[in-house]
Amino acid sequence: MALPSGPTATSSEAEAALFDLVDEYDRAFETAAAQLSLSAAQACVLGRLGERRGMGALADELGCDASNITQIVARLEALGLVMREPNPDDRRSRLVARTRQGEELNRRFEEAFTFARTAVGHLSPDERDQLTALLRKALGQPLP
Repeated sequence: MALPSGPTATSSEAEAALFDLVDEYDRAFETAAAQLSLSAAQACVLGRLGERRGMGALADELGCDASNITQIVARLEALGLVMREPNPDDRRSRLVARTRQGEELNRRFEEAFTFARTAVGHLSPDERDQLTALLRKALGQPLP
């Protein structure tokens, strides 16, 4: 069971709603992963492997220790979902890629994880545009 992501006391309704959204997203992600016998971390890493990636780059992107990525990749490799191969540009490092079985399982995960599509589906096209702009602004990202 996922723990709530935010504090129990929030300073605004917007902050509380954002924590609720994150909590629901996390629960839905974990549920979709569990339906396919994956941990949330395994599903997350598998999803990031649309192209061959270095394990260090994965760790940096996910903001975690390289040893965590190594363990997750080892488990995915044991399941036949990913493969490691030498990096042609640097033989000291390894690249990770999904196998055919990993591609299929990732596709099934993407079909099972419907949270964002369902949530956005409750909005009109104008509301979706507004939400996109507000989320980008809240994240400090440039507006289109």
